[in-house]
Amino acid sequence: MGDNELGLFLRVTREAVTPADVGLPAGTRRRTPGLRRAELATLAGVSVEYLIRLEQGRDRNPSPAVVGALADALRMTPSQRVHLYRLAKSADPSFNCLGGWQPNRVVRPAVSQILQGMEPTAAAVFNRLGEALACTDGYRRLTEPTGQLDGGLPANYTRWLFADPRARATYPDWERKADKAVATVKCGPFRSDPLVSALVDELIVVGGVEFTRRLESVPGLPDSNGVVRMEHPDAGALRLAYERLDLSADDDQYILVLLPADDATAAALDRLAGRQPLRAVR
Repeated sequence: MGDNELGLFLRVTREAVTPADVGLPAGTRRRTPGLRRAELATLAGVSVEYLIRLEQGRDRNPSPAVVGALADALRMTPSQRVHLYRLAKSADPSFNCLGGWQPNRVVRPAVSQILQGMEPTAAAVFNRLGEALACTDGYRRLTEPTGQLDGGLPANYTRWLFADPRARATYPDWERKADKAVATVKCGPFRSDPLVSALVDELIVVGGVEFTRRLESVPGLPDSNGVVRMEHPDAGALRLAYERLDLSADDDQYILVLLPADDATAAALDRLAGRQPLRAVR
């Protein structure tokens, strides 16, 4: 399970690119809005048979030239290109660029001070296990009523998302949130990291088919920003803009920042905290 991440990423990306995106006619009798294998092979200058082998995991060592050609043909973003290159370089499932480095649960004092300076914004520091290690009071006000911080910090967001029924009530777009959470778990060492692998085994049990089918179908490329809808037990319907701010590789952590995406959400968060209103993201 999850041992052909390169092939999965190529297939999912190919299916998300339309012929119009790459200057090809849409044609007729298409089973998918995405590119056919033959179209991608032509654009990248490789054979269809070789592309099939890559997608099926029968060939996992494309040359740098082929990786570049596929990325160009699929009009990949810089983050997608980096992810594709990493997958091609780490096709060996035992490969772990972090070696035996354990997920960092210690937040540096400077990072803690940065977090404090973000008040009253909702923000938290996470590690690669999806554990919230430190957070602002604004983040507590936003998430504690949903159960995300039950038991205190560190609190594992992904475990809560799949194991706690309150998660579906919290996020109207739970399916999309679940996709992004699995993509985050699969990013980086994934199964070659013993602690991540143990978490995945636990989530297979508690999350059941909702988690396992995503392991097979969602590539490990989390998004770094966007807008999410939230039904808050006290504040009501919210629209939150989120930004992921990666810290240094030595920290192996990131800060997640949540901002009001509209004036109604800004007012709702103001009522929740009894403070001067935040300005919505424009």
